[in-house]
Amino acid sequence: MTTAAPAVKPVPFMLTALEQGDIDAATAVLRSGMLRSASQCAALELKFAELSGARHAMTCANGTCALQLAYEPLFEPGDEVLVPAWSYIATASMLVARGCKPIFVDAIEATGQIDLADAARRVTPRTRGIAATHMYGCPVDIGATQALAAEHGLRVVYDAAQAHLSTYNGKGIGEFGDAVTYSFYATKNLGTGEGGLISCNDDKLARDIQLLRSHGESEKYLHERVGYNYRMNDITGAIGLSRLGRLARETKARQEAAVRYGEILAKVPGFVPLEITAGATSAYHLYTVRLDLGVLKTTREQVMKDLGALGVPTALHYPRSLPQQPAFARFLERQGAWPVAERLARTVMSLPMHHGLTEEHFATIEHGVRAVASRYGG
Repeated sequence: MTTAAPAVKPVPFMLTALEQGDIDAATAVLRSGMLRSASQCAALELKFAELSGARHAMTCANGTCALQLAYEPLFEPGDEVLVPAWSYIATASMLVARGCKPIFVDAIEATGQIDLADAARRVTPRTRGIAATHMYGCPVDIGATQALAAEHGLRVVYDAAQAHLSTYNGKGIGEFGDAVTYSFYATKNLGTGEGGLISCNDDKLARDIQLLRSHGESEKYLHERVGYNYRMNDITGAIGLSRLGRLARETKARQEAAVRYGEILAKVPGFVPLEITAGATSAYHLYTVRLDLGVLKTTREQVMKDLGALGVPTALHYPRSLPQQPAFARFLERQGAWPVAERLARTVMSLPMHHGLTEEHFATIEHGVRAVASRYGG
């Protein structure tokens, strides 16, 4: 009679649980009865602006609303806006909602970030802006982005949904561009369930966004323009403010985990970590690698299945580039090709990343990737 192998205890892919302090902060708001956007949202805005290097920060309902609120004052219907072919859909879809034409830009294979050389080739007389995503928590080449924008008189919005507390050349990413948008979705580094924030450094733009966020209302029942109801509530704000108090510590833990990954994967053929933009520090919302399927003689799906069986969960971020999404088919005529983004869609894979990874977890991860590399590495 044979004995079954013991079940493998899987590594948590992410860590989203609230701490007691977060629950207490939310409970205090519930007891107060002041559930709308009030003191907790205001405090979160002030603290987040300070930590990210921005002059203004404005909370809102979610990260997609944040993009819409940033795009509307900066772009007009019919404008062409350069946008990564390799990003989450909201970066581009909110441009379409504004009536703009997204001009997709290929990626840099080593980093997964927008390729500014390709962006420069796609500028036309109708180009009015750049919407650049800080992919996986790592800033794009902000210097090159700002230089291209200055050369052509373009506005710049940075989608930092995954990049809370990232830096570029020692500065908070809130110091750069016309606006920066963030998501506080449950799985983000600063997760509140739902929620978002827009930061900027221009007083007029900040006022425009504040008006748009709340029905264009400058005082009670006085509406200067048509706007939306995209406010955050104080329960969400309280959770965000509580979690923000430990975000720097948790970000450091993610960065230390990334170093540990680098040590492990340097000895494992076929698993290629994405590189960090020169001068940048990443918040490591995700730890994403490219699989070299010339070395690993199998499919990505088989690698993921085998890793899962060995206690190492994985995920795809993302299985399609944006030009491959049916929603954008009508914009693709004469735009060319995006070979790197399409290759990333076939080869990337995310490994567990959060502030609670332990050496026991990394022992499981190392065993898993080594076993898969040995099995399929020829």
